[in-house]
Amino acid sequence: MDLSNLKPAAGSTKNRKRIGRGQGSGTGKTSGKGHKGQNARSGGGVKPGFEGGQMPLQRRIPKRGFVSRNKKVYNLINLRDLDAFETGTVVDLAQYGSAGLVNGIKDGVKILADGELTKALTVYAHKFSKTAVAKIEAAGGKVEVI
Repeated sequence: MDLSNLKPAAGSTKNRKRIGRGQGSGTGKTSGKGHKGQNARSGGGVKPGFEGGQMPLQRRIPKRGFVSRNKKVYNLINLRDLDAFETGTVVDLAQYGSAGLVNGIKDGVKILADGELTKALTVYAHKFSKTAVAKIEAAGGKVEVI
């Protein structure tokens, strides 16, 4: 067997439909579009979501509330998660990723104060809660805002 003998598996390829190539082709004359009507015309057809004049689904269902397009979404990390690091470690974005604390940076990382921190760490993040800052500094660590 060599490259000249290769061919696709049976049934895996199909010839394209050649429309408008005479009656013998099975799609002659009207080219498979039937007789007259909106879909037979050049440029005809309806836009996605059009339901024949019936009120479309996206307009029928109720709309509630407001979603801000400018909202920031942060990865949240608690102090009890930071306690796994060794004393004196500089904890930055790379450390969060390698420890499995974040799964892709969204709009940043925010440190929250849940749990206790017993080690002195230098913590880098985009945001901190006030209580988290107090607990980190009480443990002898430093807080650095990125």
